[in-house]
Amino acid sequence: MIIQGCSSQPTSGPRSCFSTFFLLPNSNRYSFKKRATTLKHELDVVSCRFNSPSTNFRIQALEANKLDGVKAEGSRTNLQYDHLTWPSPSDKVPFWKREFPSWDISDSGHVDIRKDSDPIHIIHVTAEMAPIAKVGGLGDVVTGLARACLVHGHTVDVFLPFYECINKQRIKELTLISTYGSYHDGSWIPTNVYRGVVFGIPVVFIEPTNHFFKGQSVYGGSYDELEAYLFFSRACLEWLQVSATQPDIIHVHEWQTAGLPLLYWDMYQYLSLQKPRIVLTIHNLEHYGECRQEQLNKCGLDGSAYATEEKAMDDRTIGHNPERLSLLKGGIVYSNAVVTVSPTYLKETLYSGWLAATLIRHRDKYFGILNGIDTAIWNPATDAFLPAKFDANQIEGKKICKLYVQRGLGLVPEEQDSAKVPLVVCITRLVAQKGLHLITNAIRHVEALNGQMIILGTAPDARVGSEFEGLAQLHNEGSSIRILQMYSEELSHMLYAAADIVLVPSIYEPCGLSQMIGMRYGAVPLVRKTGGLADTVFDMDDQSHSEIANGFVFEGIDEGSLNCTLDRAFSFYREKPNEWRDTVKKVLQMDNSWNNAAGKYIDVYNNVRVEHH
Repeated sequence: MIIQGCSSQPTSGPRSCFSTFFLLPNSNRYSFKKRATTLKHELDVVSCRFNSPSTNFRIQALEANKLDGVKAEGSRTNLQYDHLTWPSPSDKVPFWKREFPSWDISDSGHVDIRKDSDPIHIIHVTAEMAPIAKVGGLGDVVTGLARACLVHGHTVDVFLPFYECINKQRIKELTLISTYGSYHDGSWIPTNVYRGVVFGIPVVFIEPTNHFFKGQSVYGGSYDELEAYLFFSRACLEWLQVSATQPDIIHVHEWQTAGLPLLYWDMYQYLSLQKPRIVLTIHNLEHYGECRQEQLNKCGLDGSAYATEEKAMDDRTIGHNPERLSLLKGGIVYSNAVVTVSPTYLKETLYSGWLAATLIRHRDKYFGILNGIDTAIWNPATDAFLPAKFDANQIEGKKICKLYVQRGLGLVPEEQDSAKVPLVVCITRLVAQKGLHLITNAIRHVEALNGQMIILGTAPDARVGSEFEGLAQLHNEGSSIRILQMYSEELSHMLYAAADIVLVPSIYEPCGLSQMIGMRYGAVPLVRKTGGLADTVFDMDDQSHSEIANGFVFEGIDEGSLNCTLDRAFSFYREKPNEWRDTVKKVLQMDNSWNNAAGKYIDVYNNVRVEHH
């Protein structure tokens, strides 16, 4: 990978006289059409209702003779699974909440990777980390990249806020190692530092003794999040200084930690921290860290010094609201290298969006590196959450996983043959970016095609949650659709394993992990052509690239484009079973691991690090 040189200290580019804007869809733009028609497929033996966005639900059991028939079908699929305890909708404990075997992936999956001869010390500073503080793909990326760099022989630490909601039982060797003071709003806040190990990764937990990071979830606590993350960013640098730690690279992620480069170059680099260089990854340009000057003042910087177009002024406010800043813009300007999470998303961000001018000015240090997935965490051959294991050479277990999920959710097909009914799975945050109008349309169209669909996700917006709750009440009593408004890591693994098709109809998608995880579990992706989806999924009907064809792709944002593609996928599934089976094997064998992406990140690290002797 050839990378242009970057200076040790970032410099502002030439003043730009233009700024472009990217019109993002918002949840008000699309209305959800509530259906009043009766369901086409009502089964006398099934009656289920999911009453709330929680996991509480009640479902009447199928008649015993029907269940026996399904069990017989499952037994015919493979006799080795006769010992399975098949789930039922009437189970008091949902099948995804059963006890699972312990699963330690710390040392698995990378035995054949050669160590790099020139090790680097990398510290990730992040608001999320899977599985202990995961909200979206950011947490998966931090954990996957950190593990991959460790396997390559580098020293890696992750710095994470010690959120009150973190399950400490998932952290090994958790130890309080020190208490020190870190600055906030005129005071030095006593701050605890813990060390622990998560999935083999050393983690440093920062716990201020004030109210920051208290609450029952990673985000949404009763504190000012921007001020809390500015405090966290400075507290990390303060701890590196008091502990005399000088990493080669400090890798910050998203707007939450994009203030750290400003603090480093304008404060701590003049103290004792002089070796580290800063890399910023932008996972989603929708989130830019709007910041008032007085908020930046609270972490010890002079907020007014950054209110220039060349530094951190929010470009959307030029000429009428100059006191508003953007932490993400400041992070772009002050970092030695900036990475976004796919080559296509890099192009999209340069061509449109209000930060395009800033990114163009700093184009020589801006790179697009496609995310990977952690193939030890996501591995159908070893996954502890699956009722049956499988891989490309032995895919029978996938049929068992599909039947298991169908049984557990009361989705047993009328003809008692799950192989004839395509199962579409959509695992997503229910936000406008993900194509809400397309997801709701898919529910209707999949049902019309006599398929099945399961949606798993949460809606941060209460109005969106209410709409999907209405859809759940309408559809969840039938035999074809399940809408589950909740988060479950265990169930997500099972759904990927059960799916014939994984649907990702995003309006925009910087990278997307769902399509890659789906393929890892033998689910054929059906995606909209944008961002990382365009870099990873190639249409089955594109004869010019048949060797890489691995899914179904549409380009429009209209329901008709999606419907035509669903029609193609369902026809392929039903009319070409042998070719479909070959495609399942093909996607199971694809390498979307972090190994390749980690190598590109290591190239970036080596390009900006201080030469050592």
